[in-house]
Amino acid sequence: MSCELPELTTEASTVLRMSPLLRALQERSPLCRVKTPAGDQAWLVTRYAELKALLLDERLGRSHPDPANAPRYVKNPFLDILITDADPETAHKVHAETRGLLTPNLSAKRIRDLEPKVEAIAEEVLKGFIAQGQPADLHEQLSRPFSRTVLCELLGVPPEERAHLEELLSGLAGVDDPRAVDGQRVFYAYLEELAARKQADPRDDVMSRLCEAGVPAERVGALAAMLLFAGLDAVASHIDLGVVLLATNPEARRAALGDPRVMIGAVEEVLRSAKAGGSVLPRYAHAEVEIGEATIKPGELVLLDFTLPNFDERAFDDPELFDIGRSPNAHLTFGHGIWHCVGAPLARLELRTMYQLLFTRLPELRLDLPLEELQVLGGRLGDGFSELPMRW
Repeated sequence: MSCELPELTTEASTVLRMSPLLRALQERSPLCRVKTPAGDQAWLVTRYAELKALLLDERLGRSHPDPANAPRYVKNPFLDILITDADPETAHKVHAETRGLLTPNLSAKRIRDLEPKVEAIAEEVLKGFIAQGQPADLHEQLSRPFSRTVLCELLGVPPEERAHLEELLSGLAGVDDPRAVDGQRVFYAYLEELAARKQADPRDDVMSRLCEAGVPAERVGALAAMLLFAGLDAVASHIDLGVVLLATNPEARRAALGDPRVMIGAVEEVLRSAKAGGSVLPRYAHAEVEIGEATIKPGELVLLDFTLPNFDERAFDDPELFDIGRSPNAHLTFGHGIWHCVGAPLARLELRTMYQLLFTRLPELRLDLPLEELQVLGGRLGDGFSELPMRW
């Protein structure tokens, strides 16, 4: 392998701005050959138009003829099990079926019905956050417990089992961590056993509805795992980053708090601008794909980064400016097409609810240390702050 390839890492990144490496790659080409954190070669998609096109291209997917030796983005067993040796048509069919099972459970109507519950959870979590005294860690004492509790309510995880679930989840996100293999086994076993209980005693939750639809307990557990893994850290980190953005932009904060329509725009701008790279969806080409000046060959790894192209000047004017009035704001943070996040309506509700409540109750909420001193977690699939100390 060429030592001259730019090397991506999972080390802590800069906060709220693009890294010099990613900026240089985006300026160089819409698709760049890179070396992944796992040490393999891949194509990194850096620009908006090309990412949107590839998200619609059915020549990319999770299938690879030799999963055990397929190039990896990172070494993590959770991502490894997503690689299938099924033929591409079958793999796309399974993906479509999965979306068909989950989408009705996360529809706009169901999320609207869930709104009072989300608001009640936000109130309870905020009460506990304030009771901690100042300074309080927004990440561990508010963002993460809020996101976790909402997901557990949605799925139907009993309250007395949520601390155990959190322990299981914490052992899965490490990169190059041999403990993740055993942790994954225990995690899936717990969710499958919970699904079996739902089959015997269904309630009003996603896991129960999937069981009532005839989905086997093993698959219900796997779907629950996917929602937990995809939704917990992503929402928690966007709450963190959005609070930082709104706390350090007082005029935008006041405008958002004063008008629900402006708050909707503020949430979209947080989603667009809070992360500048690193939200990667690994996919494989199963046919030759020519895009721009690049030719992706069958079996090659393609890194679809949902957040890096949100800083593409070809798609957004002054992309590093936090502008809650930005219109249009067709960011790709939730993906696009068949890879669009089915949980997007819930994530938007969580962000809107928490920002409104938090800054209404604590109008003087502010960082307890300079922005440049905030530490971002590295070496994990999920990104976010190691802690976010706040005062009010």
